[in-house]
Amino acid sequence: MQIGLIGLGKMGYPLAHNLHESHDVIAFDKDTAITGKLKQEGISVAGSLQELVTALEKPRVIWIMVPAGKIVDSLLELLLPSLDPGDILIDGGNSQYQTSVNRAALASDYQVEYLDCGTSGGVDGARNGICAMIGGKAEVFAYCEPLFRSISLPGGYLYCGPSGSGHFVKMVHNGIEYGMMQAMAEGFSMLRNGGYQLDLPAVAELWNQGSVIRGWLMELSAKALQKDPGLEGIKGIAHASGEAQWMVEDAMNKKISIPVTALSLLMRFQSQDAENFSAKMVAALRNEFGGHAVEKK
Repeated sequence: MQIGLIGLGKMGYPLAHNLHESHDVIAFDKDTAITGKLKQEGISVAGSLQELVTALEKPRVIWIMVPAGKIVDSLLELLLPSLDPGDILIDGGNSQYQTSVNRAALASDYQVEYLDCGTSGGVDGARNGICAMIGGKAEVFAYCEPLFRSISLPGGYLYCGPSGSGHFVKMVHNGIEYGMMQAMAEGFSMLRNGGYQLDLPAVAELWNQGSVIRGWLMELSAKALQKDPGLEGIKGIAHASGEAQWMVEDAMNKKISIPVTALSLLMRFQSQDAENFSAKMVAALRNEFGGHAVEKK
């Protein structure tokens, strides 16, 4: 399958290589240094959006991997008039799910199909196998299923339902992630300040050997602590990227109780003004799995 990829940031760039293993990829990013590097690595690039659209065979399949928000709307404003009926857009970013419903309706006005795809797995997953949560028309998903299968881990993609459902599931996923990271960060803060001279990387490694709380985040905890056991080199500022706030707001509107997610979000906000070890641990974990920047001392 031929795929157009727009956006070569921390997730889009490794995804381009993942896609390239099974598909004919043409990529575009406004940063010519990034596209030049990708071209040197053997992946076709376009010099403009229009060049990308022209180069793709019909029906076009275009994967959008840009930050959520106005940039997606601006991109659609430029892109949709250039597309033909039956072309398919896939939003692989972390867009708010209700916004994705509206964007699917806008694309439908141009007779263009729209899938919302929550993409998890961090930068390593983008390169080696994502976990994909897909919403949109069932028949459009069926057409694109070979694409999702080829870039996901075994069992790592799911058709969730109508437009918005993919990004809804990803929103909840990220809310759970907030709670898990906060609990782990507070636990390591307790270990560090509990009166014993504990080897924190060794504890993290131990907990990953059959304990109830083993898993990838625990692996990343060990990795981060091995690099800097006291996390002295970073500030305890952990930014909130939006998904947990959307989840809390949605839960309040629907009168659903999610106190752990809500408190985890508030701790992110608190970390902007206060510094402690648990906040540093959250910041370090975000850097390990997603390449999110940490603020250095």
